[in-house]
Amino acid sequence: MGEDGPVTEPRTAPRLIATDLDGTLLCSGGTVSDRTAAALAAAEAAGVRVVFVTGRPPRWMQQLSPHIGGHGVAICSNGGAIVDVHRGGELIEYFPMATETALAVVETLRAKLPGSAFAFEYADGWAREPEYAVPMWGDDEVRAIGPAEELLGPDGPVRGLFKLLAKHPELGPDAFLAEARTAAGHLAEITRSSPISLLEISAPGVTKASTLARWCAEHGIDRSEVVAFGDMPNDLEMLAWAGTAYAVANAHPEVLAAVPLHTVSNEDDGVATVLEDLLRLL
Repeated sequence: MGEDGPVTEPRTAPRLIATDLDGTLLCSGGTVSDRTAAALAAAEAAGVRVVFVTGRPPRWMQQLSPHIGGHGVAICSNGGAIVDVHRGGELIEYFPMATETALAVVETLRAKLPGSAFAFEYADGWAREPEYAVPMWGDDEVRAIGPAEELLGPDGPVRGLFKLLAKHPELGPDAFLAEARTAAGHLAEITRSSPISLLEISAPGVTKASTLARWCAEHGIDRSEVVAFGDMPNDLEMLAWAGTAYAVANAHPEVLAAVPLHTVSNEDDGVATVLEDLLRLL
C-alpha cells in the first residue's frame, strides 16, 4: 500500500459510497475532518450517494446530520435499523429479533460464557441488565434496567428489538466473539466492532450487507456500482457484497486479510483519499 493512497486506483465512478463510521470515516473522538467533510459534500454535489452503514444506534447519529447528504438516510445497528438522520434519527424501517430468539441467545451465552451481561436496542430506546457495565459515554437515554427476562417479558418495555448487546468482564474481544459464535451462532448474527469485549447481535440474516442490499435494490443501484469502506468484523459482509471494497490501514487483521484493496488510516482521511480519486473520474 502506498502511503498516500489505495493499493489500486479506482477505474470507474460509483453511484453509491457505503461507509462505516467509527474507525473508518471518523477520526478519533468521533469527528469528521475538514478534508473528509469536503469529500462527502463533493460526492453529493456530483450525484454520488453516500450512505453511512454503522453499528451505532440511531440516537448516536445526530452530530453527523450535516455530512449525510440530502437523502438523510443511514443504516444503523449493523443493519438492524434504517433511520432518517435529518429527522432526529427517526426510524424508517427496522428488522426485529423475535423475543424467543433473544431469550435463547441470552440463556445460551449465560450457560456457555458465565459473566455475560446484556443490553437491548429497540424501537423506543435502550435498556440494560444491572450487570451490564455503563459505557464510557454514560447511561444515555436508558429506558429501563433489569434482568433480561423481565425486560423482554410480556410486561417489559422492550418491543421491536433490533440489536442485542453482550459484554464479558474477562474474555478478550476476539475470544468472546469466537466462543459466542460457537455457542449461539446458529441462533443469530453475532459480530463485534468495539475494542472492548462487546458483542453486537442481530436477528438471523440481518447484517450491514443485507440491509444495504435491500436499500440499493429499492433505489435501482447494482452492487457493482457500490464502493464500501470498513475496518472491523461487523463490516466483513458488507465489504464482501460491494462491487469494490476498501479496508482502512488501521483495520482489524481479519479485515485487512479479507479485503485486497487498502487505503490509509481513518486518522489520515483514508475514505476521503479514495473519494477524491473517484470524483476525478466523473
